[in-house]
Amino acid sequence: MTAFEEFGVLPEIAKAVEELGWILPTDIQAEGIPLVLGGGDVLMAAETGSGKTAAFCLPIIQIVWETLKDIESGKANRISKSTSPPWTMSIMDRGNAFAVDPTGLRVQSRELREWHGGRCTCGVQGSGKWGFEATVTDEGLCRVGWSTLEASLDLGTDRFGFGFGGTGKKSNNKQFDNYGEAFGKNDVITCLLDLDKGEIAFLKNGIDLGSAFTVDKQLRNSAFFPAVVLKNAEIALNFGSTKFKYTLPTGFCPICSTPRDLTVINTNGYSSLDTNKSTKNAKNAPFAVIIEPSRELAEQTCSQVKNFKKYLENPKIKELLVIGGINIKDQIYALQNEGVDIIVGTPGRLEDLIQGGYLSLANCRFFVLDEADGLLKQGYTELIERLYRQMPKLTTDGRRLQMIVCSATLHAFEVKKMAEKLMHFPTWIDLKGEDAVPETVHHVIVKVDPQKDRSWCSLRKHIQTDGVHSQDNIRPGMNSPEVLSEAVKLLKGEYVVKAIDEHNMDRAIIFCRTKLDCDNLERYFKLIDAKKYSCVCLHGDRKPHERKANLEAFKKEQVKFLICTDVAARGIDITELPFMINVTLPDEKSNYVHRIGRVGRAERMGLAISLVSTVPEKVWYHGEWCKTRGRNCWNTRLTDDGGCCMWYNEMQYLADIEEHLNITIQQIQPDMKVPCDEFDGKVVYGQKRKLTGSTYQTHTVQMAPIVKELAKLESEAQIIFLKRHYLKICRRV
Repeated sequence: MTAFEEFGVLPEIAKAVEELGWILPTDIQAEGIPLVLGGGDVLMAAETGSGKTAAFCLPIIQIVWETLKDIESGKANRISKSTSPPWTMSIMDRGNAFAVDPTGLRVQSRELREWHGGRCTCGVQGSGKWGFEATVTDEGLCRVGWSTLEASLDLGTDRFGFGFGGTGKKSNNKQFDNYGEAFGKNDVITCLLDLDKGEIAFLKNGIDLGSAFTVDKQLRNSAFFPAVVLKNAEIALNFGSTKFKYTLPTGFCPICSTPRDLTVINTNGYSSLDTNKSTKNAKNAPFAVIIEPSRELAEQTCSQVKNFKKYLENPKIKELLVIGGINIKDQIYALQNEGVDIIVGTPGRLEDLIQGGYLSLANCRFFVLDEADGLLKQGYTELIERLYRQMPKLTTDGRRLQMIVCSATLHAFEVKKMAEKLMHFPTWIDLKGEDAVPETVHHVIVKVDPQKDRSWCSLRKHIQTDGVHSQDNIRPGMNSPEVLSEAVKLLKGEYVVKAIDEHNMDRAIIFCRTKLDCDNLERYFKLIDAKKYSCVCLHGDRKPHERKANLEAFKKEQVKFLICTDVAARGIDITELPFMINVTLPDEKSNYVHRIGRVGRAERMGLAISLVSTVPEKVWYHGEWCKTRGRNCWNTRLTDDGGCCMWYNEMQYLADIEEHLNITIQQIQPDMKVPCDEFDGKVVYGQKRKLTGSTYQTHTVQMAPIVKELAKLESEAQIIFLKRHYLKICRRV
């Protein structure tokens, strides 16, 4: 039995893992794999390069395969449409403080400050004219109406929900407009849906208030469900099982009389495993959705899934990479014809496929957010919550949705807030604590001081700078802030080359602050020696196929240097990478850890060099005020003056990073020589760290003298005890 099998992993998966050279699980894998296999929600925090991807991928692959096996053998629990839930309010698809009585026809929320809502167990899709009644049975605030499964439970606050509130306002997509008149306790609101015309209307106590909404054409093919949201209020609902208090307009029918072929089950409460539609036949409904913050990381994770499932047969697991830069038609074809069990993707493309009706979340068992802090900082909080609402929370066989959140940084406020809102009593695996630099990384700084190092004055060949000083007076001989800033840019180009030459770097990742800086450094390398400094760029302005090709070229060692922005700072796994250079320190403290974490992975030693300007540097800063967000923008004025530039103080950022890590980062001189220290004689960058001396010994050989000494001490201790015991006996005699 292999080490991975001892943690519950199938032999076929363990075999694939061993072929990758993994003999023992890492700490995060040893902790995480059993917890995910056990069925709980998990938050994983560990140092970058610790094996988090395998910690969630291995158990997910195993459970998905076992589920497919059960379906194939007929063991999966399913119920027929004849036992579909009745037309009542769902006990699953509702807010935390939204109570549903045993009949499912009376709802209540006594929360005074927050809105809590819910949806019906069934909905209608296709055609026809339908209606239901809502009677306000207590004081308070309420909205009633219709929504799709994508809508927020706070009815009317997004484009997928259409509500009419007690204040006399209709609402959709946070647009609140006057409509009809206010209503309150004892009033009866009839909610009408005309799918033939795409219209929604309301009656108050039988009086027609007129058309309220015209449904967008893109939504007309969606299923619509009766929905309610309350704040300290109570409502009784009638979907037509008893006679309505007020007669429906001509042509309209009670919603509960919807024909079976037009009825849609609320999958936010129960998955399609609960219907007679076999999961195996739902080709576009995966069991697992893994979201990554970047295309490169998604590609890497999908590749890992392929490696891990290599020996799983009968049935085979089908994975699909869903990212931009790949023709969406190919992804749609795969979903509709080939089927998918595990999806790995980026948020934008996932949303496109879901909104287009090509991807269903009705069978989702696993919802994984990798590099969660990065996703939330990119503004995907609302999307994540919307996707979560569409996923089944429970199936009839007792299986519940598992949510797994992974990151090198789980201590961000946004991550904790999301975990409290969405996760179900998650187990924290915190093997890292606050940000820390792995012991396998030797990181140093080099101060770039244009006042001491005046070599920039006489450079014949130099790097092209970013142009922020094109309107400034930067004549040689001056010592103005602008002149020194331009000098820093020139010196940094020289220092990068000097670092490469001093350490004979034949493989390194180089981080620049902006895409323009990356392009300029690439151009400079080609200018001075295209062969010696062979390189590729990786940033957002490069086309997807070029980014993919460049990353592959670097991984296959066809080029020596990868020049990139922070797009590659998270999660990109490049084995045995020995060197990393920060041309500019990041302004986000956590990004420093992510960047230097590209080296020192898998117990390989790495050297990270950061160039730090001693004077403020003027840089581009394109905010929301910039109409093109930096594209072809050359407004060199400062932001305070309506421009797109700012002064960047690296010395302050260095101080922030050191305070954050609670260390003082070692400083080396501009000659780039790393002085003899605890790393000396123990390390060749890119190779495994040597534990003692310059000659590597196996663990057993190293421990042998210590074990021998312990055995000697144990023997001496026992002899001393026996002597004392013998003396006591002699004295008694």
